[in-house]
Amino acid sequence: MTRHFGQLIGAAVFLATVGAAVAQDFPTKPITLVVTYPPGGGADIMARLIAPKLGEALGQSIVVENKPGAAGQVGAAFVANAKPDGYTVMIDAASFVINQGLYPKLPYDAEKAFRPIGVVAAFPHVVVVTPGFEANSAPDLVAMAKAKPGAINYASSGTGSAQHLAGAAFIQQTKVNMTHVPYKGGGPAMNDVMGGHIPVFFANVASGLSHIKGGKLRALAVASDKRIAALPDVPALGELGIGGGAVFEWNGMFVPAGTPDAVVGKLTDALDKALQAPEIKQRITDLGGEIIGGGAAGAATFIAGQKAVTGKLIRDGNITPD
Repeated sequence: MTRHFGQLIGAAVFLATVGAAVAQDFPTKPITLVVTYPPGGGADIMARLIAPKLGEALGQSIVVENKPGAAGQVGAAFVANAKPDGYTVMIDAASFVINQGLYPKLPYDAEKAFRPIGVVAAFPHVVVVTPGFEANSAPDLVAMAKAKPGAINYASSGTGSAQHLAGAAFIQQTKVNMTHVPYKGGGPAMNDVMGGHIPVFFANVASGLSHIKGGKLRALAVASDKRIAALPDVPALGELGIGGGAVFEWNGMFVPAGTPDAVVGKLTDALDKALQAPEIKQRITDLGGEIIGGGAAGAATFIAGQKAVTGKLIRDGNITPD
């Protein structure tokens, strides 16, 4: 018995030593950065923005691979089942926490299957309207919605999307009744608002900014507690007394659970260095976003906060998947 126990202890020490050596040498080959959404979307843009600087910091090339489907679930399931060695990394979006509140069962355990590396950036939503719409401010919109309950429609990229939940937050906070019209994607929804077919949209600032500046959409307020540099003249809902639980579109970096601490540390340091690059900081600011610092610990805190906010909105609004 004693001899067998000693062999087990010896094996454990050997494996720990090998694991430490592997982590110390990491990385020795290219790293795959899995994006859970299609090319051209916000998550993909952020992944391709940071990939060169990540590779520079790690001394290896970063290969961006898109695995879209089921609101991020396909790519997340792939990464959850990947070898936890640091060579498969994931960039996900707000759906990472929204899916946990929206679906009773996922093809992975989001709480146990991943370790956060960091949050690349968070983007607030902007309350935008068709240029000719009667409301000239968020308080105007609230007054109109209260005067005609259910008569004002608002678009989103789909039921349970971050845009839908941003609208749900506005409705719950102002106690108005507006009718949700889900689309199959943010592009078609935005096009119909610009075309005057539906008046209100809670746009991701990164995708709506050029249309706002071009006059195709009119911004009433930024759905956050403070103004953003990209739209300095647009008030924040927090300024107007409408706040408490902002829903952000955000992009976080994760690895499979079980990835060694030393590898997680190297990836976290590399991401921090990438986000400090002036061109990356400027690009995120220009898109209306904010870099979320604090490394893995800061990411865990931010993600937990967004999970609490979105989960409550889903429960209080009785929101279910399409």
